[in-house]
Amino acid sequence: MSGSFRKGRLKQLNQNVQPLRKATAKLVEGWQRYQQDISDEQIRDGLIQRFEFTYEISHKTLKRYLEQTSANPAQFDQMTFQDLIRTANEQGLLSGDWADWRQYRDIRSRISHTYDEVVALAVVGGIEKFILEANQLVEKLEDILNTVDE
Repeated sequence: MSGSFRKGRLKQLNQNVQPLRKATAKLVEGWQRYQQDISDEQIRDGLIQRFEFTYEISHKTLKRYLEQTSANPAQFDQMTFQDLIRTANEQGLLSGDWADWRQYRDIRSRISHTYDEVVALAVVGGIEKFILEANQLVEKLEDILNTVDE
């Protein structure tokens, strides 16, 4: 892939990173509010929704980045989620490994199929670690994009 072509594709990615940056900031805001009163179910429920949204955006942004920086973008359409995470790890984009991301995915899946107190508390229990991961992804992508702009 030529340097100017790659640079153009990465500049397009900046538009895709902005929603992830905003979603992550909102998730952090929700986490901070929840920490002020962990008995507030309405805040907890909003936090869980923010987690779901941020998880989905992080997955999509990660896939777009890998597609836009690959000589063969179509390979990512066929790639399993596990291989996608491994590829991102190989490129230094994530701090967590497959086991961490599988946990986030399982949490996301559980909350979308069943909602009760036990599940809600389990989801909330995994959010703090996910926040660190989402922030890491945003920072890594922004570092790469800032390098392209220089």
